[in-house]
Amino acid sequence: MNGMIVQFRRGRHVIEEKHFLIEVNAKDREEAEKFVGKEVVWTSKSGKKIKGKISGAHGNKGLVRAIFEKGLPGQALTNEVEIK
Repeated sequence: MNGMIVQFRRGRHVIEEKHFLIEVNAKDREEAEKFVGKEVVWTSKSGKKIKGKISGAHGNKGLVRAIFEKGLPGQALTNEVEIK
């Protein structure tokens, strides 16, 4: 299954470099919570893979939070990730 990276997890003053918001095909928070604990893999154009894990739902519209082992580059925004 695939998802799309929407944005860094951020506050007013701080951007969390390893936390990302991912859009999955969920309609609401209840459906998004089913993805908690699943592994996420982002693949760069050169073939390098960075792994992460879905940590929870974000908001009520079906977004999820994912924490990656390393920070992703800014070019990763609006790219697809694989959810295993």
